[in-house]
Amino acid sequence: MQDQTTPLTKTYAIGLDLGGTFVKYALVDSSGHCLTHGKFPSLAHVSAAAVTGQVVKAAFRVLEFARENGIPVQGIGIGTPGIVDETQRIVVGAAENIREWENIPLADRMEEEVSLPTRIGNDANLMGWGETLFGAARGCSHVVFLTIGTGIGGAVVIGHRLFNGFANRGTELGHIPLIADGEPCACGSVGCLETYASATALVRHYRTALEQATGKKASETGAIDGEEVVRRYLQGEPLAVQCMERHFSLLGRGIAGLIHIFSPQRIVIGGGLAEAGPFYIRQVAQVARQHAMPACLLNTSFAAATLGNRAGCIGAASLLLRPCLPQTDVYKPETHRNPVEP
Repeated sequence: MQDQTTPLTKTYAIGLDLGGTFVKYALVDSSGHCLTHGKFPSLAHVSAAAVTGQVVKAAFRVLEFARENGIPVQGIGIGTPGIVDETQRIVVGAAENIREWENIPLADRMEEEVSLPTRIGNDANLMGWGETLFGAARGCSHVVFLTIGTGIGGAVVIGHRLFNGFANRGTELGHIPLIADGEPCACGSVGCLETYASATALVRHYRTALEQATGKKASETGAIDGEEVVRRYLQGEPLAVQCMERHFSLLGRGIAGLIHIFSPQRIVIGGGLAEAGPFYIRQVAQVARQHAMPACLLNTSFAAATLGNRAGCIGAASLLLRPCLPQTDVYKPETHRNPVEP
């Protein structure tokens, strides 16, 4: 019998993942494999027109590879920061890390330049979609995905479908109000999960603690990023341990709230911090379990993302290549908590 999740014939699409630093590109097949991939500078600091030009350039690079190898391309999927309208054609909400990136008819521009059907979506949503179809949440129908980096992005999958809220305006998971009257957030609110539990927040908190402990200014303490804080944590440095435990506590509590709302089969966490080692997922999951209602948590497991920096391209291409997934769920109650662990 044919597996419902396996397409009968292999198809191909271009996946583009737009960020503040790079435009990543890939030719992706319907099994989630990247036949070619690479990246160009996004020129996000220059202008929206410059960014669009780089996106077009990336698409032509992949098309060149496809034509040289006789591979038919079905279309183009693009993951972009910001809010995408419900037609999956226009970037309507500004992206904080790309200059002038608002009210951009990106799909129309791509179709004019490249002559291929184009669909676009929020970048974090499509990373989560890629992990659901081909990565750490493969086979799950209900998923919450979080990427912990400069900010916090996320995606929610319900019944094998991306949930985006009405008019595609939802699932801004990094902007859950976590701390009343807390620190200002770039979104304009205060106390958001992103402000307290992103990799940027971790580094900021560590630098502040280091300055208080040593009396040295941040410029005198050397280059410190999330990877360096984790390295010092694993070495047992007290300040790093204190800051990492605070990070685990804040992120875990935020995730507990998401469990109460969605009760997903799997929480998938991506980003550089999640790639530091299995200890990271274990620590975050431990806090989340402590603060989640047992009945909501019953069928939820935790996992690190597995697709790495190709998740966005794979998810974007899947807007065109989405496999034939079951349309109904069969409920099988679990008899024990947390059936799958990393």
